[in-house]
Amino acid sequence: MTPAISTTSRIMQIVLLALLPGLIVTTYFLGTGVLVNVGVSIATAVVTEAMILTIRKADLLTLTDCSAIVTGLLLGLALPPSLPIWMVITGCAFAVIFGKHLYGGLGQNLFNPAMVGYAVLIISFPLAMSTWPIIQGGAIDGISSATPLDTFKFRGAYTIDEIWTAGNGFALVAGAGWQWINLAYLAGGLGLIYFKVARWQAPAAMLIALSLLAIIFYDNGSSQSLGSPLFHLFSGGTMLVAFFIVTDPVTAPGSNLGLYIYGAGIALITFIIRSIGAYPDGFAFAVLLMNALTPLIDQVRLRTA
Repeated sequence: MTPAISTTSRIMQIVLLALLPGLIVTTYFLGTGVLVNVGVSIATAVVTEAMILTIRKADLLTLTDCSAIVTGLLLGLALPPSLPIWMVITGCAFAVIFGKHLYGGLGQNLFNPAMVGYAVLIISFPLAMSTWPIIQGGAIDGISSATPLDTFKFRGAYTIDEIWTAGNGFALVAGAGWQWINLAYLAGGLGLIYFKVARWQAPAAMLIALSLLAIIFYDNGSSQSLGSPLFHLFSGGTMLVAFFIVTDPVTAPGSNLGLYIYGAGIALITFIIRSIGAYPDGFAFAVLLMNALTPLIDQVRLRTA
C-alpha cells in the first residue's frame, strides 16, 4: 500500500466512524430501509469503482482507500428508505462514474460524487425522492410524500402556528426525529473537526449564513414566513451536508477566505431553493453550483493574496 493510499484510507476510516452516530439515529427513526439503502449503495460504489479501474487498467489496490465506501454511505444516507433498489444502484453508479472517474478519479473530480448521484435521482424521480416515512412519537407510522420541509414549503395560507399544531411542532424545530438525526451528524462532524480531518471554516460559514437568512425572513410566524433558524438548521440534510459534504477538500476552495465564501454561497442558494424553488431542499444543487465556482474562487483568492 502506497503512503498516499494509506493516508487517504485512514482519513476515510475516520469519516466512516464519524458517520456512525448519524447512521444509527437515522435507522432508529426511519427504519431498516436506511440500512438497505446504505448496503446497496456501498456495494454499487465498490463494484462500479472496480469495473472502472479495470477498464482504465489502473491498480485495483486503489479500492483500499475507502473513498468509494464513503461515497456510497453518504449517498445511501441521503436517500429515502422507501426508494426502489434499482434507483439506488442507478444513483450510486452515476456518482462514481460521472462524479468521480470522469475527471480522472479521486483528487481530480470537480463535483462532489455523492451530490452528483443525488441530483440525478431527484431530477429524474422527484416523487420517489420525496417519499419518506412518517415519524410519530419516535416510531414509523406509515409512508407519506411530505417531509417537514415539503409540508412547510407547500403549506399554502397556513401560518407557522397552525403548521406547528398540525405537525407536532416541526415548523419551529424540524419534526419528530429529524432534529435528532441532524444532532447526530453534528456530533460526528464536530469529531472530524476536533481530530483535524475536516476544516471548520466552510461548515461555520454555511450554518451562520443559513441562520442569518432565516432570522431576516422569519417575521414571527405568518403565512409568509420562511421558517425559523432552528427549522432550517435541524431539518432535511443540513448537518450531514455541512460536515460531510461541504468539508470535502477536493471540491472546496483551498484558502480560508475561499471556504467562507463557499460555505456562505451554499447556504444562500439552499435558502433560495427552500423558499421559492421547485424543490423542498436544495443542498445538492447548491453544492454542485459552488463546486463549479471553486476554481474561480481559488483564482480570485490567488490574485488578491
